[in-house]
Amino acid sequence: MEIKINNVTVRLINDDITEQHVDAIVNAANSSLKHGGGVAGAILKKGGYIIQEESDEYVQKHGPVPTGGVTVTTAGNLNAKYIIHAVGPVWRGGENNEEEKLRSAIWNSLKTACKLNIKTIAFPAISSGIFGFPVDRCAKIFKEVISKFTSKERCLDEIRIVNIDSYVHEVFVKEFSCD
Repeated sequence: MEIKINNVTVRLINDDITEQHVDAIVNAANSSLKHGGGVAGAILKKGGYIIQEESDEYVQKHGPVPTGGVTVTTAGNLNAKYIIHAVGPVWRGGENNEEEKLRSAIWNSLKTACKLNIKTIAFPAISSGIFGFPVDRCAKIFKEVISKFTSKERCLDEIRIVNIDSYVHEVFVKEFSCD
């Protein structure tokens, strides 16, 4: 599915994010940047160990990335220039400001992309997998943040939301199809 939001192309793709040819791939990371499971594990496996080495160097110098925060590494063997590691919240029932933390992770990823002069970016459904964030709420927050960000910033040409899970993809398609 492809739509325009504030003159930015938003594509929802049911595929492997590591196969995307974009300027930056967003990784759904944990705060210690240990890329073992979920999309982080897939990015590390395909991109190569250099991604983990750069992540470890960052954490040694700066400490853990706070929830809602981001940092950047090269993309190793992936078809991208950068990996933007975004730390989304672990879902704890909604009582721990998780929605605002997810908004921050998405917003900070987009802001970082603009600082790096990135034109195309691919996101996974941050926090909706092993972090347990409800997929419908995740999709709604992605749409809100993308709409708000692209109304203020004109740096990106294309934002992709890529998920290998068909159910997650369909939930995003349904949300982005609504006005």
